[in-house]
Amino acid sequence: MVAATGLSGTPGSAGLASRWDRLNGPRRVAGVDLARGLAVIGMFAAHLLWIPPFQWADAATWLDVVNGRSSILFATLAGVSVGIVTGRTTPLRDTALELARSRLAVRALAVWLLGVALISLEVPVYVILPAYAVLFLLVLPLLRLPATSLFVLAGALAVTMPFVQFLISGWSIWLTPDGWLLDMAIGGHYPFLVWSAFVVAGLGIGRLPFHRPAVAGVMLGVGAGLALTGYSLGAATAGLRRRAPESLWAFVTNADAHTSGIGEVVGSGGFAIGVIGLCVLITSTPLTWVVLPLRAVGAMALTAYSGQLIAWALLQPAPAPGESKLSAFRALEPFWPFTVWTIVLCTAWVLLVGRGPIEWAIDRIVRFIAPDSLEVP
Repeated sequence: MVAATGLSGTPGSAGLASRWDRLNGPRRVAGVDLARGLAVIGMFAAHLLWIPPFQWADAATWLDVVNGRSSILFATLAGVSVGIVTGRTTPLRDTALELARSRLAVRALAVWLLGVALISLEVPVYVILPAYAVLFLLVLPLLRLPATSLFVLAGALAVTMPFVQFLISGWSIWLTPDGWLLDMAIGGHYPFLVWSAFVVAGLGIGRLPFHRPAVAGVMLGVGAGLALTGYSLGAATAGLRRRAPESLWAFVTNADAHTSGIGEVVGSGGFAIGVIGLCVLITSTPLTWVVLPLRAVGAMALTAYSGQLIAWALLQPAPAPGESKLSAFRALEPFWPFTVWTIVLCTAWVLLVGRGPIEWAIDRIVRFIAPDSLEVP
């Protein structure tokens, strides 16, 4: 039984009302919570299910949409969250901005340490949190910029960083033990130079009044157009990749998941923007109550994501000879039990206790190191 006084610190029915208001009040952007919840469940699916490659003619393969795109949606939402906490449409200035930067830097360090701890569990997945933390740091110098400048910068990053990534990926250091450790420390499976485009675009969204249905509708349309453009580029250059798979142009035009090509950055980045717009539209209707459990997952996404990996580490069976750890765990068919229990527990926690335990702990650390009274230059 959950105690009447939770991490929100408010007892009894008044506490339940305050937690309800926290999830559904005007200060909360329900569409962001919904999108974040979908990203978390999408990453569950990418980790826990065997999914065949996408083919338009085979509906059984359409679930492949979660591969790559769920984590990109998660990264884009990181930028949106930064925009929300640093003033929304009116960026913070002076002391308030410096305090926000200090807190975001501390939060990035805490998330990075959490990511390293999850990597140490040796669960056979690529943990996104180290790259997530680096992305937080990358946007700190950009917090004064308006939405238009951020979108221009995101576009420039989207079409240039794949070329840089091609050069970096060929460095011999990645084949050494030190290079492997560095790759783990910076979340190399999610290359932050390329992925900076997503978090900068998300920050740009955070500078818009995107909670308005009209703006969200534009985001949905723009996102769909970008997705069509990026994936069309990938499809048009498929022959090049068959003929010269190791060439520069084969790399930078690729639209497949986790390839870091312009096709993927534009296509999956557009997909993320469209999903956020769609989620805002959904939560502007009575459907917001239908999706409340998914919003609860999004409200404590770090806890839900980390909890999945911790449970995985505890339940991981010993693989048979010649079998991988990933295959051994997927053979347990864990997706639906993990997903259902995550949704149920997150919904109960958000309504009966309040902020997720990892979110609460990180917030306490941040406020201890960077308190309101912090004097900043």
